[in-house]
Amino acid sequence: MSDTPKPRRGRRWAAAAAALATAAAGVAVALAPATTAQAVVLPNGFKSVGYMPSWAGNVNSVQYGKLTHINYAFILPNSNGSLQGLDNPSKLSSLVSLAHAANTKVSIAVGGWNDGNDQAFEDLAANSTARTAFVNNIVNLVNQYNLDGVDIDWEYPDTTAESNNFTALMNQLSTAMHTRGKLLTAAVVSEGSTANFVQPAVFSAVDWLNIMAYDGGSPHANYNWSINAVNSWKSRGLPASKAVLGVPFYSRPTYYTYSQLVDMDPANANRDCTTVSGVQQCYNGLPTIRSKTAWAKANAGGIMNWELSQDKNDSRSLVSAIYEVAIGGTTPPSSPPPGGRTGRIVGQASGKCVDVAAASTANGAAIQLYTCNGTNAQTWTVGTDGTIRALGKCMDITSGSTANGALIQLWDCNGSGAQVWQPQSNGNLRNPQSAKCLDAKDLGTADGTRLQIWTCATSGNQIWTLP
Repeated sequence: MSDTPKPRRGRRWAAAAAALATAAAGVAVALAPATTAQAVVLPNGFKSVGYMPSWAGNVNSVQYGKLTHINYAFILPNSNGSLQGLDNPSKLSSLVSLAHAANTKVSIAVGGWNDGNDQAFEDLAANSTARTAFVNNIVNLVNQYNLDGVDIDWEYPDTTAESNNFTALMNQLSTAMHTRGKLLTAAVVSEGSTANFVQPAVFSAVDWLNIMAYDGGSPHANYNWSINAVNSWKSRGLPASKAVLGVPFYSRPTYYTYSQLVDMDPANANRDCTTVSGVQQCYNGLPTIRSKTAWAKANAGGIMNWELSQDKNDSRSLVSAIYEVAIGGTTPPSSPPPGGRTGRIVGQASGKCVDVAAASTANGAAIQLYTCNGTNAQTWTVGTDGTIRALGKCMDITSGSTANGALIQLWDCNGSGAQVWQPQSNGNLRNPQSAKCLDAKDLGTADGTRLQIWTCATSGNQIWTLP
């Protein structure tokens, strides 16, 4: 990785080399004719966008009915505005046919990381003749493959001149696409000075921006860092409805796909970090994907993923998790979580049970240690959705704080990151939003000792025996 700004994030084209070693590229015969039906509709226009690489994944394995949009990646431009040859055109044709049969829209993604070489974009955007040729060639490509739009993935305009030229290019594309009833989107860097070279004038030209909130944060693409990235775009004037939060289906620092990680250990589906060959690999497991989707549903325009071939196409599917949160809202407080284990949670150091003070069902009721007594106040369900519930409500971090010492309380279940808990192999209960663990305050073991979050450790006051 270079220290220069351009490679700061997203190297999705470079990641192809790693993905090629593990993902089978499949081309399917078209099974259904293309239609002109409207796209899959999720509540409030929520978008679930997935990238499909030309080099990986089988189009027959895509969960079309759970995606509103698919971006086929990538085609590269030339400096004169022409386009390089489309990789795997028969795969694109099959993808479009299958997607349209399911009412899912397909765009062509132009660019990608391309080993940090964006010279062609720089040249064509700076020349009005080449810019016009590029727009015309995109229109022809969209028409040829019966596509629904184009996603511009210039990584990245990062000078004032390139910024101005990017705006000119996007405005010209906007006219060409929108007068034909087609979509125009763009993939943009998550944060930092490079993001500022995408001018607010672009916001009105696009249908939305795919914010690549990955390849950054510690741990990789954690909840707070990702949400802050989207909020920084919104603070510059991007409408919430046009802010689509990107999530990774892979780990860093090594590029393992989510599917590979789950195959290594099924418990990895509910973690954000795991150790592989002595190196900690961090990604987004099911609880964090659900939490990000719940946030995006309330505060943004949708979720984008890189990329579809890296998912598990079973009950642990990340695409399915996004869809279920998008259509389902939050689980009513009186409802049980979808599956899970019910019983008591016991602290190793104290030998006492996690307890709701006075068996209160009020929001804000204290969660504490207390001598085990078998009551409902000590009966917890560790749900498959990442929640831990008692008395019809969820274990919650007060005010959604991520600070050491933030107290644990009972609260209405709301799908927020403050209510997600990931059991770890060493007995910790980790909250991915804060990257901290459930902890008995001040190493206490007495009845009434409050529970809090604290930097994760292996001490007994953070080790819990679950149902």
